[in-house]
Amino acid sequence: MRIPLHTHHALISMLFLMVSAGPVVAGWTLDPSRSHLTYVTIKAKDVGEVNVFEEMSGSIGDDGQVEISMALDSVETLVPIRNERMRELLFQTADYKDAVLTAKVDPSIIDNMAPGQIEEIAAEGVLSLHGQQQPMVVQVQAARLDDGTVMVASVKPLIVDAGKFGLSDGVEKLREIAGLDSISHAVPVSFVLVFTAGE
Repeated sequence: MRIPLHTHHALISMLFLMVSAGPVVAGWTLDPSRSHLTYVTIKAKDVGEVNVFEEMSGSIGDDGQVEISMALDSVETLVPIRNERMRELLFQTADYKDAVLTAKVDPSIIDNMAPGQIEEIAAEGVLSLHGQQQPMVVQVQAARLDDGTVMVASVKPLIVDAGKFGLSDGVEKLREIAGLDSISHAVPVSFVLVFTAGE
């Protein structure tokens, strides 16, 4: 079948536009190798210890839906027996595998940022931990590193109240085993997250 000349030209023009437009970004994916989430525990009134989660995943959808998941089994306190106690007595990872933070942001803020540009973003989020959910206001600073990379860092730490997530009994067990006078139930959480563009 012979294709009319004007149709042939139209097809060529359409293909040219598709190629010249480049890839379409479909959200952002967390790069765990360049991302960090830490929390600080306070024991015996004034002894602070920094702990991390070594396994994370996450994304920012093209609709602005954010989801960050931390594998609770990957907790690292730099003391093996303490890692084991955190997993078994506090987080109870046999029943609760992950902590998940979700939030919603305006996707155009990140998509329209130029390389080198920095924006502060506030979003209402929800933290799911130990079978409980609690609302949280997340304040971050986002920096566009290049066309395909965005870094998001907490401006203010998230304060997680162990009691609101049913973790008080676990905290008390840890306190008793360690022979401490106290372990704070208020835990500051900070993060630096790097996302790469999807296609």
